[in-house]
Amino acid sequence: MSDSTKNKMWGGRFDSAPSDIMTHINASIDIDQRLWRQDIAGSKAHCQMLIKQSIISKEDGQKILDGLLQIEKEIEDGVFEFKASLEDIHMNIESRLKEIIGDSAGKLHTARSRNDQVATDFRLWVREACDDIISNIESFQVVLEKLSNIHKNSIMPGFTHLQVAQPVTLAMHLGAYSQMLARDKRRFEDCQKRLNECPLGACALSGTGFPIDRHYTAELLGFDKPMTNTMDAVSARDFANEFLFDCAQCGLHLSRLAEEIILWSTPQFGFVTLADQWSTGSSIMPQKKNPDAAELVRAKTGRLNGNLIQLMTVMKALPLTYNKDMQEDKQGVFESFDTICLCLDAMKGMLDTANFRLDKMKSATLDGYATATEIADWLVRNLNMPFRDAHHVTGRIVKMAESKNCRLDELSLTDMQGVEPRITNDIYNALDPDKAIQSRLKKP
Repeated sequence: MSDSTKNKMWGGRFDSAPSDIMTHINASIDIDQRLWRQDIAGSKAHCQMLIKQSIISKEDGQKILDGLLQIEKEIEDGVFEFKASLEDIHMNIESRLKEIIGDSAGKLHTARSRNDQVATDFRLWVREACDDIISNIESFQVVLEKLSNIHKNSIMPGFTHLQVAQPVTLAMHLGAYSQMLARDKRRFEDCQKRLNECPLGACALSGTGFPIDRHYTAELLGFDKPMTNTMDAVSARDFANEFLFDCAQCGLHLSRLAEEIILWSTPQFGFVTLADQWSTGSSIMPQKKNPDAAELVRAKTGRLNGNLIQLMTVMKALPLTYNKDMQEDKQGVFESFDTICLCLDAMKGMLDTANFRLDKMKSATLDGYATATEIADWLVRNLNMPFRDAHHVTGRIVKMAESKNCRLDELSLTDMQGVEPRITNDIYNALDPDKAIQSRLKKP
């Protein structure tokens, strides 16, 4: 069989070309072409190091660098042809480089393997993705902070078990999510720090006999240092798992907020009205205004969780070092990045344009006996009653209000004294949700 029918990378070892199905299952260019910027950046740094170390001539090195710049422009201009027959982003770029500069292109792969090349590309991509997500989180936090400042004194019921619990403010409620996002941001920052070591120079798995300078390459690419163990360098994907977990955890937080927006927008709650641009209607029911953006954010958490489990399952029993299974490491990462950015943008837009029904929120606080704990605390402070006894007395007062179908502050002093004779008129101060909140805000 002629050389033209053999694989260009390993034709010397094989007598025949791969089958069409093998070519299809083996190709990853549809996915990893997204790494083109990182692949070119890594190749430039590697080339500069080869020149510095006199492993290749300055003349050949400059040809390579010029060719890479041309390829970069071709891809940016949308005229570069990605070919499945060349498998991946690395060989697509290397093949085009040879078309541009000739045999000098082959010298670029000196002291390098696709194993350390893809590991480097992938780390560079995830590092940049973390920056983008961090920026999106910060943008959403600005919206939450703005709303919190507006609603410092907007009373609403806090919930446990989805039952009215105690009075809080809308600022306190939204502030909880701001804190969750702050932790999410720190997780992505930590992920960046841990992944910021350079695999280049590990080659296939055990390094190279060429006098390379791994520290120089790492510096050019903005890594803190080269990875210590070359076998670990080409086989580690825990940074990708960590990134996927961080996306899933952030998505989980957004899903919880989305669920509350969905509940609050129902007529039964009536706490919020979403802007038209973040809602949809029904094809048959004219009255419907559905919180579909929030529902989709809630649903996409399943996609984020699934991508994490997918890669963990791929990696769970792989022996060292590189295995082709690891070609399945990127699609879920790319998808999770796109998904979490979309969800953050959607939640930011939805909250920024939402109309909170403060009257309904405060009414729900009073109607739901949210100040019952304040009665118990009043009994402890003013009557020196053990809390368990105060809890029992308060329960009887709540039961009386239920039987009278009224709020706690609508009970007469005589009604409450019928349960505990020592109660005075001062107890009505405890039933004011504003005062109840202020008494708690004073605490650290």
